[in-house]
Amino acid sequence: MNRLALLLLLVPSLAFAAESVTIVGGKADATNVVVTVPAPEGVKPGPAFVSLSNGGGVPGQIVAPSLGSDSAAPQLVFVAPAVKAGETSTALLVPAPRSLAKLPSFHFTEESGKSVDLLYGDRPVMRYMNAKHDATTKDTHELTFKPFHHVYDPATGKVLLTNGAGLAADKALQFPHHRGLYMGWMSIKYGANQTADNWHGRDGVYTEHEKTLATEAGPVVGRQRSAINWYGKDGLLFAEETREVGAYNVSGGTLIEFASVVTTKLPKVTLDGDPQHAGFHFRAAMETATKYAKETYYLRPDGKDAPGKTRNWDPKTKQGPVNLPWNAMSFKVADKRYTAVYLDRPENPKEARFSERDYGRFGSYFVYDITPTTPLKVKYRLWIQAGEMTVTECENLSRGFTDPPRAK
Repeated sequence: MNRLALLLLLVPSLAFAAESVTIVGGKADATNVVVTVPAPEGVKPGPAFVSLSNGGGVPGQIVAPSLGSDSAAPQLVFVAPAVKAGETSTALLVPAPRSLAKLPSFHFTEESGKSVDLLYGDRPVMRYMNAKHDATTKDTHELTFKPFHHVYDPATGKVLLTNGAGLAADKALQFPHHRGLYMGWMSIKYGANQTADNWHGRDGVYTEHEKTLATEAGPVVGRQRSAINWYGKDGLLFAEETREVGAYNVSGGTLIEFASVVTTKLPKVTLDGDPQHAGFHFRAAMETATKYAKETYYLRPDGKDAPGKTRNWDPKTKQGPVNLPWNAMSFKVADKRYTAVYLDRPENPKEARFSERDYGRFGSYFVYDITPTTPLKVKYRLWIQAGEMTVTECENLSRGFTDPPRAK
Protein backbone atom coordinates (compact mmCIF):
# COMPACT_ATOMS: atom_id res chain seq x y z
CA MET A 1 0.00 0.00 0.00
CA ASN A 2 1.39 3.43 -0.96
CA ARG A 3 1.95 5.67 2.10
CA LEU A 4 2.68 9.37 2.32
CA ALA A 5 3.35 10.60 5.86
CA LEU A 6 2.55 14.21 6.64
CA LEU A 7 4.10 15.75 9.77
CA LEU A 8 2.53 19.02 10.86
CA LEU A 9 5.39 20.96 12.44
CA LEU A 10 4.84 22.91 15.67
CA VAL A 11 5.05 26.59 14.77
CA PRO A 12 4.10 28.89 17.68
CA SER A 13 3.20 31.80 15.41
CA LEU A 14 0.58 29.64 13.69
CA ALA A 15 -1.02 28.70 17.02
CA PHE A 16 -1.60 24.99 16.41
CA ALA A 17 -0.22 21.92 18.14
CA ALA A 18 2.19 19.48 16.55
CA GLU A 19 0.34 16.65 14.92
CA SER A 20 1.39 13.65 12.89
CA VAL A 21 -0.92 12.49 10.11
CA THR A 22 -0.39 9.38 8.03
CA ILE A 23 -1.67 9.57 4.47
CA VAL A 24 -2.52 6.29 2.75
CA GLY A 25 -2.27 6.56 -1.00
CA GLY A 26 -3.32 4.35 -3.87
CA LYS A 27 -1.85 1.11 -5.14
CA ALA A 28 -0.27 2.57 -8.27
CA ASP A 29 1.61 5.66 -9.41
CA ALA A 30 -0.40 8.88 -9.69
CA THR A 31 0.44 12.38 -10.87
CA ASN A 32 -0.84 15.83 -9.95
CA VAL A 33 -2.40 14.36 -6.81
CA VAL A 34 -4.58 16.71 -4.79
CA VAL A 35 -3.76 15.91 -1.15
CA THR A 36 -6.36 17.01 1.40
CA VAL A 37 -5.97 16.50 5.15
CA PRO A 38 -7.56 18.06 8.25
CA ALA A 39 -5.93 21.36 9.06
CA PRO A 40 -4.26 21.81 12.45
CA GLU A 41 -6.71 23.00 15.06
CA GLY A 42 -6.83 26.76 15.33
CA VAL A 43 -5.04 27.57 12.10
CA LYS A 44 -6.72 30.25 10.00
CA PRO A 45 -7.60 29.99 6.28
CA GLY A 46 -4.90 31.24 3.95
CA PRO A 47 -1.64 30.31 2.23
CA ALA A 48 0.88 27.88 3.69
CA PHE A 49 3.97 26.04 2.50
CA VAL A 50 4.61 22.30 2.41
CA SER A 51 8.22 21.11 2.48
CA LEU A 52 8.62 17.68 0.89
CA SER A 53 11.12 15.06 2.00
CA ASN A 54 12.64 14.90 -1.48
CA GLY A 55 14.03 18.37 -0.93
CA GLY A 56 11.38 20.25 -2.87
CA GLY A 57 8.40 22.19 -1.68
CA VAL A 58 4.94 23.14 -2.88
CA PRO A 59 2.43 25.81 -1.90
CA GLY A 60 -0.26 24.80 0.56
CA GLN A 61 -3.59 26.39 1.36
CA ILE A 62 -5.93 26.18 4.34
CA VAL A 63 -9.48 26.09 2.99
CA ALA A 64 -13.06 25.36 3.96
CA PRO A 65 -14.27 21.84 3.04
CA SER A 66 -15.16 21.32 -0.60
CA LEU A 67 -18.72 20.56 -1.66
CA GLY A 68 -19.61 17.02 -0.67
CA SER A 69 -16.77 16.67 1.83
CA ASP A 70 -17.35 14.34 4.77
CA SER A 71 -15.80 16.86 7.15
CA ALA A 72 -16.95 20.32 8.22
CA ALA A 73 -13.51 21.28 9.56
CA PRO A 74 -10.93 23.40 7.68
CA GLN A 75 -8.56 21.44 5.46
CA LEU A 76 -4.98 21.71 4.28
CA VAL A 77 -4.73 21.15 0.54
CA PHE A 78 -1.65 20.89 -1.66
CA VAL A 79 -0.78 19.22 -4.96
CA ALA A 80 1.84 16.46 -4.91
CA PRO A 81 3.51 16.39 -8.36
CA ALA A 82 3.82 12.59 -8.18
CA VAL A 83 3.04 9.82 -5.70
CA LYS A 84 4.73 6.52 -6.53
CA ALA A 85 3.32 3.16 -5.60
CA GLY A 86 4.86 1.82 -2.42
CA GLU A 87 6.82 4.98 -1.71
CA THR A 88 6.89 6.50 1.76
CA SER A 89 7.68 10.18 2.06
CA THR A 90 7.20 12.98 4.54
CA ALA A 91 6.19 16.60 4.33
CA LEU A 92 6.33 19.50 6.76
CA LEU A 93 3.75 22.24 6.99
CA VAL A 94 5.83 25.34 7.73
CA PRO A 95 5.13 29.09 7.84
CA ALA A 96 4.67 30.50 4.37
CA PRO A 97 7.98 32.10 3.33
CA ARG A 98 7.95 35.69 2.18
CA SER A 99 8.83 34.54 -1.31
CA LEU A 100 5.47 32.73 -1.49
CA ALA A 101 3.68 36.09 -1.43
CA LYS A 102 5.49 37.01 -4.64
CA LEU A 103 4.26 33.93 -6.49
CA PRO A 104 1.05 34.05 -8.57
CA SER A 105 -2.18 33.15 -6.85
CA PHE A 106 -5.78 32.50 -7.84
CA HIS A 107 -8.24 35.37 -7.65
CA PHE A 108 -11.68 36.30 -8.99
CA THR A 109 -12.88 39.29 -10.96
CA GLU A 110 -16.54 39.92 -11.76
CA GLU A 111 -18.52 41.72 -14.41
CA SER A 112 -21.72 42.04 -12.42
CA GLY A 113 -24.72 40.37 -13.99
CA LYS A 114 -22.66 38.76 -16.76
CA SER A 115 -19.72 36.63 -15.66
CA VAL A 116 -17.05 35.86 -13.08
CA ASP A 117 -13.45 35.19 -14.13
CA LEU A 118 -11.01 32.96 -12.27
CA LEU A 119 -7.41 34.01 -12.90
CA TYR A 120 -4.07 32.62 -11.79
CA GLY A 121 -1.93 35.72 -11.53
CA ASP A 122 -2.82 37.58 -14.71
CA ARG A 123 -3.69 34.42 -16.68
CA PRO A 124 -7.41 33.69 -17.25
CA VAL A 125 -8.26 30.11 -16.28
CA MET A 126 -12.07 29.89 -16.39
CA ARG A 127 -15.07 32.16 -16.85
CA TYR A 128 -18.42 31.47 -15.17
CA MET A 129 -21.26 32.71 -17.39
CA ASN A 130 -23.92 33.54 -14.81
CA ALA A 131 -26.20 36.14 -16.40
CA LYS A 132 -29.79 36.06 -15.19
CA HIS A 133 -32.32 34.35 -17.42
CA ASP A 134 -33.94 36.81 -19.84
CA ALA A 135 -37.40 35.75 -21.06
CA THR A 136 -38.04 38.95 -23.04
CA THR A 137 -37.86 37.17 -26.39
CA LYS A 138 -37.26 33.66 -27.70
CA ASP A 139 -33.70 34.68 -28.59
CA THR A 140 -32.86 36.19 -25.20
CA HIS A 141 -34.22 33.05 -23.55
CA GLU A 142 -32.07 30.83 -25.75
CA LEU A 143 -28.93 32.81 -24.92
CA THR A 144 -29.47 32.80 -21.14
CA PHE A 145 -31.28 29.56 -20.26
CA LYS A 146 -28.35 27.93 -18.41
CA PRO A 147 -25.16 28.97 -16.62
CA PHE A 148 -21.89 27.33 -17.71
CA HIS A 149 -18.11 27.64 -17.48
CA HIS A 150 -15.63 28.57 -20.19
CA VAL A 151 -12.08 27.17 -20.12
CA TYR A 152 -8.98 28.98 -21.42
CA ASP A 153 -5.69 27.77 -22.82
CA PRO A 154 -3.75 26.47 -19.78
CA ALA A 155 -0.43 27.97 -20.88
CA THR A 156 -1.25 31.57 -21.78
CA GLY A 157 -4.94 32.06 -21.07
CA LYS A 158 -5.22 33.84 -24.43
CA VAL A 159 -7.20 31.18 -26.32
CA LEU A 160 -10.78 30.30 -25.39
CA LEU A 161 -11.08 26.52 -25.72
CA THR A 162 -14.82 26.15 -25.15
CA ASN A 163 -18.03 27.05 -26.94
CA GLY A 164 -20.24 29.92 -25.83
CA ALA A 165 -23.89 30.85 -26.20
CA GLY A 166 -25.39 31.08 -29.66
CA LEU A 167 -28.70 30.86 -31.49
CA ALA A 168 -29.82 27.64 -33.16
CA ALA A 169 -31.16 29.72 -36.06
CA ASP A 170 -27.60 30.74 -36.94
CA LYS A 171 -26.74 28.16 -39.60
CA ALA A 172 -23.00 28.85 -39.19
CA LEU A 173 -23.15 27.29 -35.73
CA GLN A 174 -23.38 23.61 -34.83
CA PHE A 175 -25.43 22.82 -31.73
CA PRO A 176 -24.84 26.14 -29.92
CA HIS A 177 -26.81 24.94 -26.88
CA HIS A 178 -23.65 22.95 -26.01
CA ARG A 179 -21.70 25.43 -23.88
CA GLY A 180 -18.36 24.99 -22.15
CA LEU A 181 -18.64 22.85 -19.02
CA TYR A 182 -22.33 22.27 -18.46
CA MET A 183 -24.90 19.86 -17.06
CA GLY A 184 -28.50 19.11 -18.03
CA TRP A 185 -31.07 16.46 -18.91
CA MET A 186 -33.41 16.35 -21.90
CA SER A 187 -36.10 14.15 -20.32
CA ILE A 188 -36.96 15.31 -16.81
CA LYS A 189 -40.23 14.14 -15.24
CA TYR A 190 -41.92 15.26 -12.04
CA GLY A 191 -45.27 16.07 -10.49
CA ALA A 192 -48.49 15.32 -12.37
CA ASN A 193 -46.95 14.24 -15.68
CA GLN A 194 -44.84 17.40 -15.93
CA THR A 195 -41.75 17.34 -18.13
CA ALA A 196 -38.73 19.59 -18.55
CA ASP A 197 -35.73 19.80 -20.89
CA ASN A 198 -32.95 21.92 -19.43
CA TRP A 199 -30.45 20.52 -21.94
CA HIS A 200 -32.00 22.46 -24.86
CA GLY A 201 -34.03 24.97 -22.82
CA ARG A 202 -37.19 24.19 -24.76
CA ASP A 203 -40.66 25.51 -23.89
CA GLY A 204 -39.26 28.16 -21.58
CA VAL A 205 -37.44 25.70 -19.28
CA TYR A 206 -34.29 27.18 -17.74
CA THR A 207 -31.72 26.98 -14.96
CA GLU A 208 -30.53 30.22 -13.38
CA HIS A 209 -27.69 31.39 -11.17
CA GLU A 210 -29.35 32.61 -7.98
CA LYS A 211 -26.38 33.75 -5.89
CA THR A 212 -22.77 33.08 -4.99
CA LEU A 213 -22.49 31.05 -1.80
CA ALA A 214 -18.72 30.95 -1.20
CA THR A 215 -15.33 31.51 -2.81
CA GLU A 216 -11.83 30.19 -2.11
CA ALA A 217 -8.77 31.77 -3.70
CA GLY A 218 -5.12 31.23 -2.90
CA PRO A 219 -1.88 29.72 -4.20
CA VAL A 220 -3.26 26.18 -4.59
CA VAL A 221 -6.94 26.36 -5.46
CA GLY A 222 -9.52 28.85 -6.68
CA ARG A 223 -13.15 27.75 -6.55
CA GLN A 224 -16.61 29.21 -6.33
CA ARG A 225 -19.83 27.74 -4.98
CA SER A 226 -23.13 28.90 -6.47
CA ALA A 227 -26.85 28.36 -5.95
CA ILE A 228 -28.61 27.49 -9.22
CA ASN A 229 -32.38 27.09 -9.50
CA TRP A 230 -34.15 24.76 -11.93
CA TYR A 231 -37.44 26.05 -13.41
CA GLY A 232 -40.11 24.23 -15.45
CA LYS A 233 -42.35 25.28 -18.33
CA ASP A 234 -44.68 26.96 -15.87
CA GLY A 235 -41.88 29.08 -14.50
CA LEU A 236 -42.07 27.32 -11.12
CA LEU A 237 -39.06 26.00 -9.23
CA PHE A 238 -38.81 22.18 -9.18
CA ALA A 239 -35.19 21.59 -8.07
CA GLU A 240 -32.31 23.48 -6.46
CA GLU A 241 -28.65 22.95 -7.25
CA THR A 242 -25.49 23.83 -5.37
CA ARG A 243 -22.60 23.82 -7.84
CA GLU A 244 -18.91 24.23 -7.03
CA VAL A 245 -16.34 24.64 -9.80
CA GLY A 246 -12.66 25.33 -9.28
CA ALA A 247 -9.14 24.82 -10.53
CA TYR A 248 -5.92 23.61 -8.88
CA ASN A 249 -2.43 24.99 -9.37
CA VAL A 250 -0.64 22.21 -11.22
CA SER A 251 2.16 22.19 -13.76
CA GLY A 252 1.57 21.32 -17.38
CA GLY A 253 -2.15 21.98 -17.60
CA THR A 254 -5.37 22.96 -15.85
CA LEU A 255 -6.97 20.58 -13.34
CA ILE A 256 -10.66 21.45 -12.90
CA GLU A 257 -13.07 20.01 -10.35
CA PHE A 258 -16.84 20.15 -10.93
CA ALA A 259 -19.12 19.18 -8.02
CA SER A 260 -22.90 19.42 -7.79
CA VAL A 261 -25.67 18.59 -5.33
CA VAL A 262 -29.27 18.81 -6.62
CA THR A 263 -32.21 18.66 -4.22
CA THR A 264 -35.99 18.85 -4.50
CA LYS A 265 -38.94 19.39 -2.20
CA LEU A 266 -41.17 17.40 -4.57
CA PRO A 267 -41.82 13.67 -4.03
CA LYS A 268 -39.63 12.76 -7.02
CA VAL A 269 -37.79 14.33 -9.96
CA THR A 270 -36.56 11.80 -12.55
CA LEU A 271 -33.55 12.74 -14.69
CA ASP A 272 -33.36 10.91 -18.01
CA GLY A 273 -32.29 11.38 -21.60
CA ASP A 274 -29.68 9.77 -23.83
CA PRO A 275 -25.89 10.02 -24.20
CA GLN A 276 -26.13 12.96 -26.61
CA HIS A 277 -28.63 14.98 -24.59
CA ALA A 278 -28.02 14.49 -20.88
CA GLY A 279 -25.40 14.52 -18.14
CA PHE A 280 -22.18 16.45 -17.58
CA HIS A 281 -20.27 17.38 -20.75
CA PHE A 282 -17.39 19.35 -22.22
CA ARG A 283 -17.88 21.23 -25.50
CA ALA A 284 -14.87 22.58 -27.36
CA ALA A 285 -14.91 25.91 -29.22
CA MET A 286 -17.13 26.21 -32.28
CA GLU A 287 -14.17 26.24 -34.67
CA THR A 288 -13.35 22.67 -33.55
CA ALA A 289 -16.64 21.74 -35.24
CA THR A 290 -16.42 24.02 -38.26
CA LYS A 291 -12.70 23.60 -39.12
CA TYR A 292 -11.13 20.64 -37.35
CA ALA A 293 -13.78 17.96 -36.73
CA LYS A 294 -12.06 15.32 -38.86
CA GLU A 295 -8.85 15.83 -36.87
CA THR A 296 -10.50 15.12 -33.50
CA TYR A 297 -9.66 11.75 -31.99
CA TYR A 298 -10.43 9.92 -28.75
CA LEU A 299 -8.06 8.21 -26.35
CA ARG A 300 -9.66 5.61 -24.09
CA PRO A 301 -8.47 3.06 -21.52
CA ASP A 302 -8.12 0.53 -24.37
CA GLY A 303 -6.04 2.86 -26.54
CA LYS A 304 -6.03 5.58 -29.17
CA ASP A 305 -8.68 5.60 -31.91
CA ALA A 306 -8.42 6.97 -35.44
CA PRO A 307 -9.32 10.61 -36.18
CA GLY A 308 -13.06 11.10 -36.60
CA LYS A 309 -13.93 7.76 -34.98
CA THR A 310 -16.34 7.83 -32.03
CA ARG A 311 -18.07 5.43 -29.65
CA ASN A 312 -21.50 6.02 -28.14
CA TRP A 313 -23.82 4.04 -25.92
CA ASP A 314 -26.86 3.03 -27.96
CA PRO A 315 -30.29 3.31 -26.25
CA LYS A 316 -31.75 0.70 -28.63
CA THR A 317 -29.14 -2.04 -28.29
CA LYS A 318 -27.97 -1.03 -24.78
CA GLN A 319 -24.44 -1.49 -26.11
CA GLY A 320 -21.53 0.91 -25.97
CA PRO A 321 -19.07 2.45 -23.50
CA VAL A 322 -20.30 2.53 -19.90
CA ASN A 323 -18.68 3.28 -16.53
CA LEU A 324 -15.34 4.37 -18.00
CA PRO A 325 -12.96 5.66 -15.31
CA TRP A 326 -11.80 8.26 -17.84
CA ASN A 327 -12.09 9.31 -21.45
CA ALA A 328 -9.93 11.77 -23.38
CA MET A 329 -10.54 13.92 -26.44
CA SER A 330 -7.72 15.36 -28.54
CA PHE A 331 -8.98 18.40 -30.46
CA LYS A 332 -7.77 21.53 -32.20
CA VAL A 333 -8.49 25.21 -31.61
CA ALA A 334 -6.68 28.09 -33.34
CA ASP A 335 -4.58 25.56 -35.28
CA LYS A 336 -3.17 24.08 -32.05
CA ARG A 337 -3.86 20.67 -30.53
CA TYR A 338 -5.15 20.20 -26.99
CA THR A 339 -6.30 17.25 -24.91
CA ALA A 340 -9.21 17.21 -22.46
CA VAL A 341 -9.42 14.27 -20.04
CA TYR A 342 -12.82 13.57 -18.47
CA LEU A 343 -12.42 11.85 -15.09
CA ASP A 344 -15.35 9.99 -13.54
CA ARG A 345 -15.37 8.21 -10.18
CA PRO A 346 -17.20 5.19 -8.74
CA GLU A 347 -19.22 7.29 -6.28
CA ASN A 348 -21.06 9.08 -9.09
CA PRO A 349 -24.40 7.47 -10.14
CA LYS A 350 -24.16 4.52 -12.48
CA GLU A 351 -24.71 3.23 -15.15
CA ALA A 352 -22.68 6.05 -16.70
CA ARG A 353 -23.29 5.96 -20.46
CA PHE A 354 -20.69 7.76 -22.56
CA SER A 355 -20.99 9.96 -25.62
CA GLU A 356 -18.37 11.17 -28.11
CA ARG A 357 -18.67 13.54 -31.07
CA ASP A 358 -15.95 14.61 -33.49
CA TYR A 359 -17.15 18.22 -33.36
CA GLY A 360 -15.82 18.50 -29.80
CA ARG A 361 -18.51 17.45 -27.33
CA PHE A 362 -18.09 14.50 -24.98
CA GLY A 363 -19.28 13.33 -21.57
CA SER A 364 -21.63 10.87 -19.91
CA TYR A 365 -25.11 10.63 -18.42
CA PHE A 366 -27.13 8.41 -16.11
CA VAL A 367 -30.76 8.00 -15.06
CA TYR A 368 -31.50 9.15 -11.51
CA ASP A 369 -34.47 9.81 -9.22
CA ILE A 370 -34.04 12.84 -6.97
CA THR A 371 -36.21 12.77 -3.84
CA PRO A 372 -36.10 14.78 -0.59
CA THR A 373 -34.00 11.97 0.92
CA THR A 374 -31.90 11.05 -2.15
CA PRO A 375 -30.35 14.21 -3.61
CA LEU A 376 -28.17 13.93 -6.67
CA LYS A 377 -24.47 14.20 -5.76
CA VAL A 378 -21.73 14.20 -8.41
CA LYS A 379 -18.08 15.16 -8.61
CA TYR A 380 -15.95 15.11 -11.77
CA ARG A 381 -12.54 16.36 -12.79
CA LEU A 382 -11.25 17.59 -16.12
CA TRP A 383 -7.63 17.88 -17.12
CA ILE A 384 -6.84 20.29 -19.98
CA GLN A 385 -3.41 20.55 -21.57
CA ALA A 386 -1.72 21.52 -24.82
CA GLY A 387 -0.58 18.65 -27.03
CA GLU A 388 -1.30 14.94 -26.97
CA MET A 389 -1.36 12.43 -24.10
CA THR A 390 -0.82 8.72 -23.51
CA VAL A 391 -3.00 6.10 -21.83
CA THR A 392 -0.54 5.91 -18.93
CA GLU A 393 -0.71 9.66 -18.32
CA CYS A 394 -4.51 9.57 -18.26
CA GLU A 395 -4.56 6.57 -15.94
CA ASN A 396 -2.22 8.35 -13.51
CA LEU A 397 -4.60 11.31 -13.40
CA SER A 398 -7.54 8.98 -12.84
CA ARG A 399 -5.83 7.23 -9.92
CA GLY A 400 -5.07 10.58 -8.33
CA PHE A 401 -8.81 11.28 -8.37
CA THR A 402 -10.37 7.92 -7.53
CA ASP A 403 -7.72 6.59 -5.16
CA PRO A 404 -5.96 9.63 -3.69
CA PRO A 405 -3.86 9.68 -0.53
CA ARG A 406 -6.15 9.66 2.49
CA ALA A 407 -5.65 10.72 6.08
CA LYS A 408 -5.46 7.73 8.40
